Amino acid sequence: MEQHFDLVIIGSGSGNSIVDERFADWKVAFVEKGIGPLDSYGGTCLNVGCIPTKMFVHTADIARAPEHGAALGVDLALRGVDWPAVRDRVFGRIDPIAQGGERYRASGHDKVTLYRGTARFIGERRLIVATVEGPVTLTADRVVVATGSRPVVPDVPGLDESLGFHTSDSVMRLEALPRRMTVLGSGFVATELAHVFSSLGVEITLIARGDLLLRHEDADVARRFTELAQDRWDVRLNRKLVRADRNPDGTLRLDLEGPRGAESVDTDELLVAVGRRPNSDLVDAAAGGLDLHPDGRIAVDAHQATSVPGVWALGDVSSPWQLKHVANREARVVQHNLLHPDALRATDHRHVPHAVFSSPKIAAVGLTEQEARASGRPYVTATHEYSGIAYGWAMEDAPGFAKVLADPATGEILGAHIIGPEAPTLIQPLVQAMAFGVDARAMATGQYWIHPAMPELIENALLALPLDLA
Repeated sequence: MEQHFDLVIIGSGSGNSIVDERFADWKVAFVEKGIGPLDSYGGTCLNVGCIPTKMFVHTADIARAPEHGAALGVDLALRGVDWPAVRDRVFGRIDPIAQGGERYRASGHDKVTLYRGTARFIGERRLIVATVEGPVTLTADRVVVATGSRPVVPDVPGLDESLGFHTSDSVMRLEALPRRMTVLGSGFVATELAHVFSSLGVEITLIARGDLLLRHEDADVARRFTELAQDRWDVRLNRKLVRADRNPDGTLRLDLEGPRGAESVDTDELLVAVGRRPNSDLVDAAAGGLDLHPDGRIAVDAHQATSVPGVWALGDVSSPWQLKHVANREARVVQHNLLHPDALRATDHRHVPHAVFSSPKIAAVGLTEQEARASGRPYVTATHEYSGIAYGWAMEDAPGFAKVLADPATGEILGAHIIGPEAPTLIQPLVQAMAFGVDARAMATGQYWIHPAMPELIENALLALPLDLA
């Protein structure tokens, strides 16, 4: 069977938001293979990524409150964690949204046809979809590839499906909390989920290849975070997993190589969180004529157009930023360009912020100090601690700080990095200043800053910059 469409969209994450009432006269097909073990509609963020992890993070933050109570003169105690209730609250909210989204698309509303199965290119704008009813061939005038990414599983002896390990796709749906969990990885996913499970009472061992956690952050932030993490978890830096196996009692044994030679870790559950890879191979993008980057991402231009006319790509399958807010922005650009091919828009990737919802939280935008130094660009920097503002005194927070970088001659904000409470919220005015060209001096002195509130952290860091402005 062969069907022709005006538009085929592969992937139901950010790609799902493209089609609205303006496409009512278009013949549209959606193709979704499913995300993770539950084959859910709606993409990574909704089902196994941003949204459920942050719902778990909020729970973890509440669970950690007793640790901070003593410093404030408050006697708190965590009497227990009802894991099924925690888990089911999260997915009791999310699963109906995914199911409702699928029902809406499957209804055939506005000439939309939903195909469930893996799509792969067999030519330019020509696809074959492996559905449960059998293969279906689709051709289209326009194709949007929004297939996202999936967890990387390193090639390590014994580390295969038969071992019984977890990725972020499955670990949040555990039947019960283990006593011990080992996390392989040192990035966003690893540190966020380590925070979640350790706050709920699980003993965490974290294995990192390098000498810092979150090593792509500004070095000052990465060092501070690593120091604090070592106080909470058994952090094994500069380690390499060389073999995984099951012990006779059913627990896992992980053999490592490190600075002191061979060592091993016994654990009840293993979470592999070493990164994600684009799903371009699953759609056989090369067979569709699409140019690829060396890391497998589909190559796109500023308008999200691929090397094949009429084919667009967005999100993790093409973007170096594996961030939902980037995918959403790119989806809006693709939507406009589909509707207005004679007035194309470009995606503005100049000031992409990110956040790490671990403990402490981290947020950043723009250049790190290492990047500024390597680029040869003149810069000045200033840092202000949470403990240096009145609201920081209220929180008894000593470890956190904000760091800003700026051009000494113009005051242009080049980068900002925050580690501490509400960092993902505090970064936003700095993102806004960078996006709209407000210099550091004008931002610090041209508005009122509520006292005493946490944004004074930003005000004071900006005021401390040694700028050479006329």
